[in-house]
Order: sequence, then structure tokens, then C-alpha cells
Amino acid sequence: MSDRTVLHVKGRVLVGPEDVRDELWVIGGRISYDRPAGEADVRTVEGWALPGLVDAHCHVGLDQHGAVPEDVAEKQALTDRDAGTLLIRDAGSPSDTRWIDDREDLPKIIRAGRHIARTRRYIRNYAWEVEPEDLVAYVAQEARRGDGWVKLVGDWIDRDLGDLSACWPRGAVEAAIAEAHRLGARVTAHCFAEDSLRDLVEAGIDCVEHATGLTDDTIPLFAERGVAIVPTLVNIATFPALADGGETRFPRWSDHMRRLHARRYDTVRNAYDAGIPVFVGTDAGGALAHGLAGAEVAELVTAGIPPVEALAATTWAARRWLGRPGLDEGAPADLVVYDEDPRADVRVLGAPRRVVLNGRVVG
Repeated sequence: MSDRTVLHVKGRVLVGPEDVRDELWVIGGRISYDRPAGEADVRTVEGWALPGLVDAHCHVGLDQHGAVPEDVAEKQALTDRDAGTLLIRDAGSPSDTRWIDDREDLPKIIRAGRHIARTRRYIRNYAWEVEPEDLVAYVAQEARRGDGWVKLVGDWIDRDLGDLSACWPRGAVEAAIAEAHRLGARVTAHCFAEDSLRDLVEAGIDCVEHATGLTDDTIPLFAERGVAIVPTLVNIATFPALADGGETRFPRWSDHMRRLHARRYDTVRNAYDAGIPVFVGTDAGGALAHGLAGAEVAELVTAGIPPVEALAATTWAARRWLGRPGLDEGAPADLVVYDEDPRADVRVLGAPRRVVLNGRVVG
């Protein structure tokens, strides 16, 4: 497509779950619902159009060993793009991926800076590893480096205990979250287990990643405070294999991980039923492959979330939560076109017909 080409998307345009239009136009890379005047070089794409998918927990520039070279990060971003993910909340990375912002053919990224973890309480080469007295300073640093988010590691295995346990004392997280909010950043935290959740929520956290430790005691607290969760069920599926690998050294931890995995669908469904905002995230970029947002939507449906609500968790609702436009008049034309109605069967998300990013057909 040249800069003068007008893209005509026709069929069914899902501006919202119930706001369905017959067509839209892409003029100068932006969405219009008015037919362009005059002569134009028009390219037509037909099908069911959605806003570009959101992966709200993804790590571009990271693999299981730490930061990766730019060519590897580029392949990760392209894999997400070609699967229809056009907006990423990068939930912690040691890589500087700002160069991606200059590439109109790569997904847009909202960064949370680098993870902040307790010393020797996280994956090697991923996080800043600090003690509680330094937490506020590092949160301030990452709030300034990120795009409105900071990522804490709320719990991890304590090798002396032999199980998951909270990483931070209550006072430290209260001060850290207050500082992030003062600087205009929201805070999220990696949490597998139960015991860190109440302190984090009562300290004012905005979101929790994974949230496998939610219980009947903490679900009402999340709902009351409006704290979102990003369950990453495609990642939680790896818990049994992780547990098997740690059985000999940490049997208590292994048993805990299996129990969290066994109740994962009930946990997510109960959270949704209580009114907790649930969003799609895959945790791609560690040991997990990129391009799995559609698979995560299907997992949310398996957990008992209605298909349209699961779809909203990666499209309309997710974009509102992150403060980014969908298929709005004048918005950048970031959309995905499918052969069938994704509201009827979310599995169609795995096979985009066309991917349009910044008004250009890129896949």
C-alpha cells in the first residue's frame, strides 16, 4: 500500500460488542466512518473486524535467560503482530525496547520498566533485586522509565521455607505504591500464592498478575477496590511440569503449585463472577512462546467467562483499561480481520485473515 491508498474494510466491523457497523475507511492511517471524497486508490478487505488484540502481560526483549538482542526482540514482536496482537503491556523487561516505537510495522508497547524483586527471590537476570529499604527508590526509577506502569514481584519461592511466600513487608509496599501513584504510574505485581495479596491490595495496588492465590477471603477485597487481574492461564498450564522439576528439593512448593493449578479455572471464574476486572495476558517472552493471546481468550472461556466478555478482555475493555483507542473515529487504524464472527467462536482468533497496523496491511 502506498501512502495515498485508502483501505476499505467492509463486512462486519465490531466497534463494540453490540456496536456493529457495515464498513470503515482508513485514510492517512486513521479510521473514518465517512466515505472519502474524490478519487482514491482503494483497497478492500472483507470480513469481521476487531480492534487489534491486547496482550496485557507480555515480555518483548526477554527470554528464559534474560535480555535478548534486538533481532530476537524483533522476531518476538513480529510473532505477536502476525497473531493479531497490536497492543502490548510489557510487564517487565531488562531490555531497552524504545527503538520499537520508531517502527510502524511493530506492535505498540506500554512498558512497566524492569521488574523489581527481593534479593535472590526471582529469575536470574530479570529484575532489579533490592531489599525493602531500597524499594521506594527503585519504584520511582522505574516509574520514570516506564509508560505509566511499575512491576513488582510480590511473591516467590523462599528456599529456606521451601515454599512460596510474600517478598515485601506491608510498610514497604505501602510506601512504594504511594510513590508510584505520586509519579502518575500504576502498579502491578507478580503473585502466585495467597499470602501477599491482602497487603498489596490494601496498600493500593492497581493490578495483580497471575492471581492464582485468590480465595474466598480476598476475592471480595479485589472486587471492592476494583483491582484487576491478568490470569495468564496459558502460563499457569506449565505449573505441573514446574512442580515435577522441583519435587526433590522443594516438595512443599511443588504440592502448592499443583494445588494452585488444579483450581485455576475456579479461581478465575469466581473472580469474574465477583466483578473483578479480568484481562488477557500470556506471559510470553520467558519460557513461553509469543503469539498466544487468542489461546488465552479460549482459556478464559474454558474457565467459564462468557465468550463476548473474554473477547472484550483482549479488545474493547482492555484498550479502555490501558487508555488506548479502539475502532474510534480518527484513531490509528490498528485492527484485525477474521473470516467468521469471533463472538460466536473465539477460536477464530487463532487465524487472522488480515492484520492492519497504523493503516497498513501487514499480515
